[in-house]
Amino acid sequence: MGFEPFGYKGLETGSRQVVSHAVKQGKIIFVFQSPLNPSGEISEAMGKHLMVHGDGVKDIAFEVEDCIGLYKAALKRGAVSVKEPWDETDEGGTVTFATVQTYGDTTHTFVERKGYDGVFLPGFKLPMTKERHLAKLPAGKLAFIDHVVGNQPDDQMVSIAEWYERNLQFHRFWSVDDKQIHTEYSALRSIVVTNWEETIKMPINEPAPGKRKSQIQEYVDYYGSAGVQHIALNTSDIISSVRNLKERGMDFLVIPDTYYDNLRARLKDAPITVKEDLTVLQELKILVDFDDKGYLLQIFTKPMQDRPTLFLEVIQRHNHQGFGAGNFKSLFEAIEQDQAQRGNLY
Repeated sequence: MGFEPFGYKGLETGSRQVVSHAVKQGKIIFVFQSPLNPSGEISEAMGKHLMVHGDGVKDIAFEVEDCIGLYKAALKRGAVSVKEPWDETDEGGTVTFATVQTYGDTTHTFVERKGYDGVFLPGFKLPMTKERHLAKLPAGKLAFIDHVVGNQPDDQMVSIAEWYERNLQFHRFWSVDDKQIHTEYSALRSIVVTNWEETIKMPINEPAPGKRKSQIQEYVDYYGSAGVQHIALNTSDIISSVRNLKERGMDFLVIPDTYYDNLRARLKDAPITVKEDLTVLQELKILVDFDDKGYLLQIFTKPMQDRPTLFLEVIQRHNHQGFGAGNFKSLFEAIEQDQAQRGNLY
């Protein structure tokens, strides 16, 4: 995906229980963690999570201005604490953390940096080794996290959206129902919640009744509970980004050519003009959604592991703040093809 090693925390840096590898691209930081010991409270908790869910997103961290104040306010409104506020310090300064529970086994950690100027977070050092071949590969051109999608079991979407509204003071930004988002076989409902500044977008999905199993339900079945379905990564040049990612070996969902025939017909009467060459978008299988003011371009990877759970999205926006509702049908049909190969559509 074009990420580079950013920080390391393990036995060599004094972390005796958990090893952490941070990778970075633009403003995007992922931290991959594993337990270090065969037994012990932390190893058992992480091991249980891996047994139930497989690889996935355990924690979505938010950088905040007042960690303790936000944590106390969230608990007062009904949030469940996972870990009370704590400080970590090294030569770069001090960072305050606190963690609360959200949907399923997913958590949110609040991170208050207080002017911290170390490598990443206290205890992290520069990577032990640097992969020499990375610099020879084409750049991923990914800039920041656009949104993070959480899948819920049937009838739990509204209560989770209300959790964000009540406990974190988010508000509703966008929504669709199963009358808008459906195929012959399956359907979904979605509510997007966002913070006051509208810099964090959290779509919340649930399956809707259909002839066959929804890909949302397939996710819940294989993940074992509600969890993060995909992370959307924003780019300012999706054509170059996707070309480069494909060259690096990334696998994306395949969209049928009929989608682009229909797209060309719809764009003839559209009030907007897509600047990119549609032939190139078709070649790369990039989807287009639009409204009266603008459009977005998006593409989805196949699952990032053997379980049909977490995947990634690459997205570029041109004055369009939606989430690809016009593409959901095509996306669902492409996912349903993969579901059928896995024997999970029925």
